[in-house]
Amino acid sequence: MQFAVAFPWWVLLLMAVATAAVAWGLYAGRIVPLPRGRRTALAAIRALTLLFLMACLLRPVRIVPPDASADAVVPVLIDASRSMGLPDVGGVRRIDVARDLLRDRIQPALDGRFRSEVWTFGDRLAPAAPGALAADGRRSDLSGALRAVRERYRERRVAGVVVISDGGDTGTEDASGSVSPGEAPVYAIGVGAPRPAIDFEVLDVAAGEAALTESSVDLSIAAVSRGRAAPFDLRILENGRPIDLRRVTPAADGSPVRAVVTVSPPRETATLYTVEIPSAAGDVALDNNRRSVLVEPPGRPRRVLMIEGSPGFEHSFIKRALATDAGIELDSVVRKGRDVRGASTYFVQASDARAPRLAGGFPQERAALYEYDAVVLANLEGDALSRPQLQMLSDFVDQRGGGLLMLGAKSFLQQGFGGTPLEDVLPLRLTDRGNGVIRTSAAREPGYAVTLTSDGQAHPVMRIGATAEETESRWRAIPPLAGVAPLGSLRPGAQALALVQAPDGARPLLAVQRFGQGRAMIFAGEASWRWRMRLPSEDRSHELFWRQAVRWAAAGAPDRVSIAPLHDVLPGTGATVAVDVRNGDFTPVADANVRLRVTLPGGGTQDVAAALADQQSGRYAGEVRFEEPGVYRITATAQRGGATLARSERWVLAGGSDLEMADPRLNEDVLRRVASASGGSYLRADEAGELRSLLASSVVDAVPPRLEELWHNVWIFATLLLLLALEWTLRRRWGLR
Repeated sequence: MQFAVAFPWWVLLLMAVATAAVAWGLYAGRIVPLPRGRRTALAAIRALTLLFLMACLLRPVRIVPPDASADAVVPVLIDASRSMGLPDVGGVRRIDVARDLLRDRIQPALDGRFRSEVWTFGDRLAPAAPGALAADGRRSDLSGALRAVRERYRERRVAGVVVISDGGDTGTEDASGSVSPGEAPVYAIGVGAPRPAIDFEVLDVAAGEAALTESSVDLSIAAVSRGRAAPFDLRILENGRPIDLRRVTPAADGSPVRAVVTVSPPRETATLYTVEIPSAAGDVALDNNRRSVLVEPPGRPRRVLMIEGSPGFEHSFIKRALATDAGIELDSVVRKGRDVRGASTYFVQASDARAPRLAGGFPQERAALYEYDAVVLANLEGDALSRPQLQMLSDFVDQRGGGLLMLGAKSFLQQGFGGTPLEDVLPLRLTDRGNGVIRTSAAREPGYAVTLTSDGQAHPVMRIGATAEETESRWRAIPPLAGVAPLGSLRPGAQALALVQAPDGARPLLAVQRFGQGRAMIFAGEASWRWRMRLPSEDRSHELFWRQAVRWAAAGAPDRVSIAPLHDVLPGTGATVAVDVRNGDFTPVADANVRLRVTLPGGGTQDVAAALADQQSGRYAGEVRFEEPGVYRITATAQRGGATLARSERWVLAGGSDLEMADPRLNEDVLRRVASASGGSYLRADEAGELRSLLASSVVDAVPPRLEELWHNVWIFATLLLLLALEWTLRRRWGLR
């Protein structure tokens, strides 16, 4: 027994002494004389009554330990996803192992003490009959199943949750994050082989940067062979049609192999590339032998503004190369000289709509500049642009997401762009550079040969051959440059793609970096037009290089309305489609009406309204369902005041890979993390008999003991009346009122 209203012992002692003193004082001063014994008896009865009443006010209680098995339920969750249909040792399917485990080990351990309820989970949580389990779920959403169990049993006493699974977790969230120690513990039981006998798997297929017109794309492939270290084939398909076959050899059993295949997707529509491994005898999971990736069409031509400090061979050859590229829309401004008032004059070649805004040599308003995807500054001195124009160009890269390409020795002479808003945009430092341009001489003929760096060998700008070997061979044959501007070192995060050997050591020739939302590039060489003049007429290395350099600079620039990329979309699920809406100066628009039109794989359409999700960035979001596998086309239209601001389009592949069959081994780590995060345990199949004791201890810990009130009953009331009646009777008998 203990008191619900607790006081220190010395306080209780003082209260008892005070009560006794009060009781004695009530009878000590009576007019009617009483013998000492009678006075003591009456004072004792009065003190006992007061102490008894005080004890009732302190609420005496008795602690009743909980009954561990009374009304305690144990949900049993069985993984019913497709990976549970895989056969393991002896050809027995995992779902059959789970059924036998439930029938022979788990239910006998729970019967008589706990009430068990059986559920299956895959795409969703569903009640199940133990004798009719089927492994047909498209994914293993363990996190969603645990959340659903928590909601369903919120008002009931749960001893623990038993999970029988192979550890596959293809839900949208980490399952260990959906449990906590304060909730019902999870006891996970793993089924499946830690290592299958033989399994071939395509681990990943990634496409290079979105192609522009007539460009090639690198497919980076990773595959693995488990249980067999022999060579195997990779078959590449374009829209279901075989186009290539590569034979790869793993270094060891289970060691991933990598391959790069260059493809040329058509420009009219999105192209689906699939990499598959032909089936082999003994392969336990054929569904993970293939993966697909979608290459979107190039879209509109990239708009490029080229500003030249003066006419020259270099610029003429570059413009000639870009003019024949249907993926580039080029506007050029050439400074011719000065008029009679000393003002610069310009020769402008641009579209009729944009030419008037270039009459002064550079756009005067942000909206006019932001129409372009990239800007090329060719032999333009640092003081040729005003500081507000330089700041606007810096913001063009940083905030608008445009590209900047700077080339030509005049751009780096003397102060150059050092100390201007463009200095930090450029990938090379301008503070530790040399003076002037290092030019070739008769003693140094044939000049400055170009050498690719390791980053350059893998970069799309430098890819001027159909294969890596052809690209390397072509760069070795490139004629040397006449000179190079001795710029400084690379900025953190920048990449040097090519070098030249100067008298004082290797110097960066071509460097790139990301800056804010955009990209920047420096070409420090002189007279690259020699590449065109000194190579055979059929060689197009010069044209390919400059087209790809400008394409790379312009490729990342978003449109006024842009749809964020979607990755790893699973059939049968929904995904949030985010749309960014901006004005002509690329300030966010928060009052637009945005609608999504989704073209389904079968040709049907559905319309979805997108609501404003972030006012600061002008981002809108709409929920789109991807019920069936295939290619979806999403068109976003933004309107304001009844007028259409812009449209954007994105292609999405649902079901490009079978994540449910990825790495079909028993994943004990996932199950251990979930069990540990919840305060439970991970058990092997042969340890299932321990569930009874584990659940009993967990429910005792989880349920607090019951407090039983001792004063709130008829006997306490009767005792109090008895004491009062006894005192009253003795008082009357002894002559007191």
